[in-house]
Amino acid sequence: MPVMPNAPSILSLDAEVVQTESVELTVIGAGAWGSALASLVQKNNHTVRLWSRRSEISLGEAVDQAQVILSAVSMKGVPSVVAQLRDIDIPPETILVTATKGLDPETTRTPSQMIQAAFPDNPVVVLSGPNLSKEIEQGQPAATVAASLHPAAAEAVQYLFSSDTFRVYSSPDPLGAELGGTLKNVIAIAVGVCEGLNLGANARSALITRALPEVIRIGTHLGGQPETFFGLSGLGDMLATCTSVLSRNYRVGYGLAQGKPLAQILEELGSTAEGVNTTQVLVAIANREGIPVPIARQVHRLLLGKITPQEAVEALMERDLKPEACDL
Repeated sequence: MPVMPNAPSILSLDAEVVQTESVELTVIGAGAWGSALASLVQKNNHTVRLWSRRSEISLGEAVDQAQVILSAVSMKGVPSVVAQLRDIDIPPETILVTATKGLDPETTRTPSQMIQAAFPDNPVVVLSGPNLSKEIEQGQPAATVAASLHPAAAEAVQYLFSSDTFRVYSSPDPLGAELGGTLKNVIAIAVGVCEGLNLGANARSALITRALPEVIRIGTHLGGQPETFFGLSGLGDMLATCTSVLSRNYRVGYGLAQGKPLAQILEELGSTAEGVNTTQVLVAIANREGIPVPIARQVHRLLLGKITPQEAVEALMERDLKPEACDL
């Protein structure tokens, strides 16, 4: 269930301020995604501090005077970042943005839920969409969603990042936007397997199409709005992640289909593939809540080494016949 914030404080930052003044923003996480986001804001003539654990200054110094704090760390780093921020005096009008796609294995919460629970008085914004960081760094056109229960905060972030190559839409459904971007990573692993086995365009299209109702079923059960999953942060993100070799999760599935051990694939990637952890947490949620997740379940078994890629495909193809409109 979504963590509801308290009544929003009066923001010192809104869309008009963003368009007329230089805003101070701190990006936590200096990886490819964090660096790409920092670059977008800098191009709009705002002041950006990019911070990581290897930075020479402390996190407290990095966020001092920041009007917007954006977390772009991997999922495993979110609990630590939240804990560190709680020890800092963050003003309630500071906008907190999360650009992480994942689920916490301990609490099964999303990053925005964890941040909102720690900072109930602050506006929290989710930034999520079909955004492959390498393409954004190259200045190729892209679009994303700034979603928040605080419309003014979402609009401020919208204008903060928007440019002639990066279009940002606003949304009132942060949880749905976040879950869409998170759950599609599991599907990307499945599609990578499909591609690695050379099963063809028909199989890939069928898999993505059948995956969408599975994602919607999970996402709406957890509190997201159905229409969100048909937008940029849902279907849009799924298409980008499931059809590009730039996607780390896609490459995990592709490698498994080639017979590579998971540990070797992750080492070769040299970066985090969030879908691996998300699959484990998702199946745990599905078991707890009684949610049917046939595709995610086969991906989970494959990641655990309990079945081969071929057996995973066979298990999905041999399921009972049913009407297409049936969502199970």
